[in-house]
Amino acid sequence: MLDSHGVQPDLLELELTESLVLENINDTILKMHALREMGVRFSLDDFGTGYSSFSYLTQLPFDQLKIDRSFVHNIGVKTSDAVIVQTIIGMAHNLGIDVIAEGVETEAQRLFLEQHGCHACQGFLFSKPVPIEEFMAWNRRLPKC
Repeated sequence: MLDSHGVQPDLLELELTESLVLENINDTILKMHALREMGVRFSLDDFGTGYSSFSYLTQLPFDQLKIDRSFVHNIGVKTSDAVIVQTIIGMAHNLGIDVIAEGVETEAQRLFLEQHGCHACQGFLFSKPVPIEEFMAWNRRLPKC
């Protein structure tokens, strides 16, 4: 499909959930490695909310872990969630995997994440979801480097 539609595989990142990955782990490993050889990237969504088996992190070619918003939301509220976030960031870095935080809504959350090595965030702090036309208009207004 990538070839027939002229899509560059290295521009495609597939976001998978833990439950989907673990449905048929052996088949998933084979398919992900085949797609990875083509250049497709993978992100593990909602990390920490499912089975969170560390064994598959070493078998599957994930490029990125997404810290679930439930942990991010509780930064500054529950010490245990802040520790979990720090642990996920450290583990991802040690495995050579990028990390992104979901659900960042406050500057304090963003600052905590940045101070602990998570430099990619998404959430309402930056913008609520908008139609593509509105996003493109906003993007045109940004200063060009």
